Parts: sequence; C-alpha cells; structure tokens
Amino acid sequence: MGLFPIPDHVNDKLSILFIGYNPSLRSSETGHHYANPNNRFWKILHQSGLTPRLYKPEEDGDLLRLGYGFTNIVPRPTRTAEEITKEEYLAGKQRLHALLEKRRPAVACFVGKGVYVQYSGRHRADWGFQPEPLLPGVLGFVAPSSSGLVRMSMEDYVAIFRPLAKFALERRTADSGGQS
Repeated sequence: MGLFPIPDHVNDKLSILFIGYNPSLRSSETGHHYANPNNRFWKILHQSGLTPRLYKPEEDGDLLRLGYGFTNIVPRPTRTAEEITKEEYLAGKQRLHALLEKRRPAVACFVGKGVYVQYSGRHRADWGFQPEPLLPGVLGFVAPSSSGLVRMSMEDYVAIFRPLAKFALERRTADSGGQS
C-alpha cells in the first residue's frame, strides 16, 4: 500500500490554522490529521478548552465549523520528522507561506517548535504567541509536538495551549456580538 499526503482542511475564516511537521504513516492510511493513536493532539485540544468535546481524527474536517483548520509544512508521510529533507522543508515553507497569504488565519499554530523554526528561519522560539506577526494580521503561536515520542506531561501541554483557547473563545465571542 502506498503512502499519500492527506488533504488540508482550510477556508478563509479560520481562527487557528494548526500546522504540523508532516502526516504520520497512520494519518496517510486513514486520510485524517493526527490519526496515530499515540498522538495526544485531540486530547490536548479538548483538555485545554479549544474544543467543547473530545473529537476523533476522522472528525478533523468538522473542526472547520469551530474556525480551526489543518495543514502540514511537508506533505510526505514519514515514520518520524527526522526523515524530512532540507529540500522538503524549503518547498514546504514556500507552499505554507502562499497558503497563509491567501487564507489569512488569525493564528498560525505550529504544532512543534521545529516546524516554526523551519518556517520562520529563527533559531529559537518560546512556547505560545510570538512577539512578531508572521504576516500582517497573522499571529504565530508555537506549541510542542503532540507526538507520542515527545516526553511532556498532559498538564504541561494544556498549560501551553490554554492561551490559544482563550484567544479562540474571545474571537468567537467578538464575532457573535458578545454572545458566546
């Protein structure tokens, strides 16, 4: 069975565009983002308050209704991010820049510090909102990779993602005229 990229889930009114390294082998097999059972992404979203319930990978397209989209810097599925080449990152950076310019999400959330470093060209970044916008009107947010290979407690993940959840709630409240 061949491995295939998975489709982006994007539109023009996103509060948050989640940007991963690349699809896992499991995501390639299923066609859904963050599908590896060891990946904690969906639990992190729910426990941090970004989603009202625990979603499953096969519901990734449903999150567009919440204002959340999904893409990866590199479309080629691999077992680990270490298999991604410099050339793939360079091409992915260009593709991602074009996507951000076209779609203009309020926040580009890099799920993995390395994804942000590859995109921004900066050598370091702190967790959370970045001091300089990526593009006019597009804030950058750096979060840890949710891969099961990362050794971080769920409490630490949730604490890092909470400001993003607060931002999303404030945006939804503002968009609904103060009624959430």
